[in-house]
Amino acid sequence: MVERKARSEAIKAEALRLGFSNCGIARAEPLFQETPHLLQWLDKGFHADMKYMERNLEKRTDPQQLVENAKSVIVVLHNYFPEKVKFNSSYKVAKYAYGKDYHQVLKEKLFTLFNFIHSEITPITGRCFTDSAPVLERAWAVKAGLGWIGKNSNLLTRNDGSFVFIGELIIDLELEYDRPTMHDYCGSCTICIEQCPTGAIVSPKVIDSRRCISYLTIENKEVIPEEFTGKTNNWIFGCDICQDVCPWNRKCQPHSESQFTPSDSLVELTDERWENLTENDFTTLFSQSPISRPGYEGLIRNVRNSSSRE
Repeated sequence: MVERKARSEAIKAEALRLGFSNCGIARAEPLFQETPHLLQWLDKGFHADMKYMERNLEKRTDPQQLVENAKSVIVVLHNYFPEKVKFNSSYKVAKYAYGKDYHQVLKEKLFTLFNFIHSEITPITGRCFTDSAPVLERAWAVKAGLGWIGKNSNLLTRNDGSFVFIGELIIDLELEYDRPTMHDYCGSCTICIEQCPTGAIVSPKVIDSRRCISYLTIENKEVIPEEFTGKTNNWIFGCDICQDVCPWNRKCQPHSESQFTPSDSLVELTDERWENLTENDFTTLFSQSPISRPGYEGLIRNVRNSSSRE
């Protein structure tokens, strides 16, 4: 037990050294409690046309289906709350997309953490994940004692609010495991539900993706339904409304990761530039950005649909 504790402490210290804001460790075991909620959410069609959510359900709920002989899920958080930025446009993109694609940034740090464990502690096998495989990341963050699920379905933490990326290492090494946060610190607050302009939070912790601005402007491949005309509030990539209004985000401290800082070219884009964006502009500006996700046609659709043009 002493060895497990020492190893866990060393892993957490290295995670913090690499720039992660927190690290917790959970036992790799099936998510029995979360599985029924996932199936109910899928059954109601709340995943819209994200059919990938229906696939690999066993892998999504059991880490041993992803990594043979998995023993531990190491969960890391990375703050992405930005310094205040004055953009030249009324069009808005979600804060997580201000800088370089977080998949690349977190994966690089996760691989470094993996190699540290493998070379400095003991040889291991395992895999790194960050929003790129069938892993219920928020559920694992809760099991690792890093926070709780807010009414907007985001992970909430007492120190960093909800503006955090989540990453995981699933490995075949037994470690000392953290206890989940049993208390829900949202209390009776419902401001995120009340402030969602499209009514996407249909009940506490349940999102109907078909109504969510983030889904409509990113994953959605079709025309944005007319019922949301005038309700997207100038968001052309993602949406931060339910996070911006959350009291737990009032005291967020800005991140210190230079790769998440918005480029001058993004800051300086005017409404006119957005509205006349060419495909070459799109490739040049966003090839290393999450904003590339909906593709050129999808982004132009979002700009045209935005309330500033309605």
